[in-house]
Amino acid sequence: VQLQASGGGLVQAGGSLRLSCAASGRTFSTYGMAWFRQAPGKEREIVAGISWSGSSTYYVDSVKGRFTISRDNAKDTVYLQMNGLKPEDTAVYYCAGARVGTTYYIRENDYDYWGQGTLVTVSS
Repeated sequence: VQLQASGGGLVQAGGSLRLSCAASGRTFSTYGMAWFRQAPGKEREIVAGISWSGSSTYYVDSVKGRFTISRDNAKDTVYLQMNGLKPEDTAVYYCAGARVGTTYYIRENDYDYWGQGTLVTVSS
């Protein structure tokens, strides 16, 4: 399975972006998926996760109420809608897929597939 992330860019504080992660592979619909991010000088952290069906989601506290993760299994794509962006959201965002189980995981070590990353820069 290959993951291709896109949609990053430069946006002013308060603005919005939608990230997309397109997957190749026949079993995408069974994978738990997530978005992680890594800011300069910081460790990579999970931002949001979603189960295979989309019925279960997770958000890190800092993005709750601003970000929404979703997926379209017919299109083999997972999305991250980011509203109310803040300068502290600046990071490289990565999508990740977990082959085992059908839910999301919090730890990055539980994910088997990673996209190449897309840079989000939020100016103040």
